[in-house]
Amino acid sequence: MNTSSSFAERLIRWQRQHGRHDLPWQVQNPYCVWLSEIMLQQTQVATVLDYYPRFLEKFPTVQTLAAALQDEVLSLWAGLGYYSRARNLHKAAQQVVGQFGGTFPSERKDLETLCGVGRSTAAAICAFAFNRRETILDGNVKRVLCRVFARDGNPQDKKFENSLWTLAESLLPSENADMPAYTQGLMDLGATVCKRTKPLCHQCPMADICEAKKQNRIAELPRKKTALEVQTLPLYWLIVRNQDGAILLEKRPAKGIWGGLYCVPCFETLNEAYAYTEKLGIASDGLEEQPALTHRLTHRLLMITPFQTPQRPSENLSDGLWVSPEHLADYGLPKPLSDYLNRPQSDLF
Repeated sequence: MNTSSSFAERLIRWQRQHGRHDLPWQVQNPYCVWLSEIMLQQTQVATVLDYYPRFLEKFPTVQTLAAALQDEVLSLWAGLGYYSRARNLHKAAQQVVGQFGGTFPSERKDLETLCGVGRSTAAAICAFAFNRRETILDGNVKRVLCRVFARDGNPQDKKFENSLWTLAESLLPSENADMPAYTQGLMDLGATVCKRTKPLCHQCPMADICEAKKQNRIAELPRKKTALEVQTLPLYWLIVRNQDGAILLEKRPAKGIWGGLYCVPCFETLNEAYAYTEKLGIASDGLEEQPALTHRLTHRLLMITPFQTPQRPSENLSDGLWVSPEHLADYGLPKPLSDYLNRPQSDLF
């Protein structure tokens, strides 16, 4: 039996019987597919299931998303992480409206011109929304291919990755109508059966043709990427309220941690925090240090020390916003800050 030709047939048959069929973005609307694909980048399905319907309710079309303010988009994205995705999503919506007349292009190369859309994301949109014979190649798919076909190589080597693209293209089903089931099958197989640890080989439709299984190399393939060292980064929050009880927020720079979100004044050194309080007319010895909290990003561990003060600033800052506690939810706040400010603590301020 030809392994390549049987791969697609087995996968489609398995997906139709055992795959996921109740995900809200399993539609042919390219806007919905695109939105879900961006949200699912480096984010678990369970998390996206919470954000996706709220986002779609607020921005039901690419036109409404394109016309929105960036702050509105970031506010709804708050907590999903990787905030460059939200900024790129907004820009891409404006590209679709401005360059493609509000209609998503159906060619992969055109989709790849959109901000934040790489080859695999573009291929997913093509396959799901337009039944195009384009292959995806995310982490789950790479794992499936490396195991079923015993492909061994450095995952950070571009040449090896290109060989996986070539393999993935050779496996596509011949019928365009099969593309949604095939593509969803690749995602489902990697996410629910051919898992990184403790794969469910007894449930796999490829079990009898899987080369890694025959060679007893399932735990070995695919090879792991070299782990990046996790750096610890100290941060200091300054929580200040004015005479009306509103809290001071500032918009974070587009690049860096929590890019584009609103945050309380945030500093990497205590000296910067003290200099800032001086500018506000608040004595540094009037700051009350609170218990530190930690927040893990992909390659960083944030050690956050909040400072509160009973003092009120002597002047307003032109680049800051005073937001009353009941309106904080209207702004995109970093998740650890939102959690901190919403703690049921009578002495928070």
